[in-house]
Amino acid sequence: MRKKTNRKMLRNVFFFLGLMLFTFWFIFKDQDMGELFSVVASADKVYLILGIVCMFMYYLIEAYNVRSILVELGERKISIFSGLKFTFIGFFFSSITPASTGGQPIEIYYMNKENINGAKATLALLIELCGFQISTIFYGVLCAILNPYLLKDGLVWLFLLGLTINGFALTLMLICIFSPKLTRKILNVIVKMLRIFKVKNVEFKKAKLELELEKYIESSAFIKSHMKTFTKAILRVFVQIGFYYLVPFCVYKAFGLSSHNMFELFAMQAVLYTTVSGLPLPGSIGVSETVFLRIFGIAFGKTLLGGAMLLSRGVTFYLYVIISLIVVIINAVKKKKIKSEIDKKIIGYELEAKQMVIQ
Repeated sequence: MRKKTNRKMLRNVFFFLGLMLFTFWFIFKDQDMGELFSVVASADKVYLILGIVCMFMYYLIEAYNVRSILVELGERKISIFSGLKFTFIGFFFSSITPASTGGQPIEIYYMNKENINGAKATLALLIELCGFQISTIFYGVLCAILNPYLLKDGLVWLFLLGLTINGFALTLMLICIFSPKLTRKILNVIVKMLRIFKVKNVEFKKAKLELELEKYIESSAFIKSHMKTFTKAILRVFVQIGFYYLVPFCVYKAFGLSSHNMFELFAMQAVLYTTVSGLPLPGSIGVSETVFLRIFGIAFGKTLLGGAMLLSRGVTFYLYVIISLIVVIINAVKKKKIKSEIDKKIIGYELEAKQMVIQ
């Protein structure tokens, strides 16, 4: 089972790398690479570091948010370092799986391995995800209304598609949390459709869906009785997302530009993220880079645009994919070392016991 999981992870990693390489080849195949690297090198490192700090704050707030919810649920208070570790592990697996589906299950798994109750971990991440969807849609819609020029040349249709996918996910989530009866009806309809199309293992899939539904029902009871905690968690996510959306402004200032203000760059990133976040690609690779070039052209101009995209995506995504991979590897090595030490102790105890019996 473990070997099968490892093979699947390797396939996802290779697909991620292949998609990334193809994206950059396609975008820059006609570009003078010397000029591109010159543009990137000309950026002010102080503002780039500020952008990196903004992204770190994004992950730090998520770690703090999940930690706070766990405490409210009666779970032991984990260190902020542990919270960051779980956050980076979740981010890495979200980045290499389609539609970011792999992050939360893996994060829950690692939390459970460190004696954090699985149901409470699920609920904490569910609230975080719910806040993420609410803030993404809110910022995206508000910024698109206030800056309609961002959706020019047919981009509006891609934006509406992304908004629909995110809206559907949020609606389904809220229905599952606040209306278990309606959710059961939806579940029964899904099962009937699976039977009509003669999908294999329907009963197994139904049991799995019902198990997931039970988690949502438990979540519903907690959220309804702790609306203050839920609201505070959602508001923290709004601040968290805000740091993410400030990164392009840091890149903009790194090039010494001043024609557009912080709110305009913030709006561009909000529209970009709402457009691409719901699409079923690992890390939205390919579509994020392409839409960036469409939306941010007005701010950076033709000469700086390619370099700006590299730096912005580098800070908001690729840099932290590398950092999170390092965290995953260190955690795996540490766990393996601990397991090895435990096994040695067990073997030692067994040898001592055998010697005592012989004597």
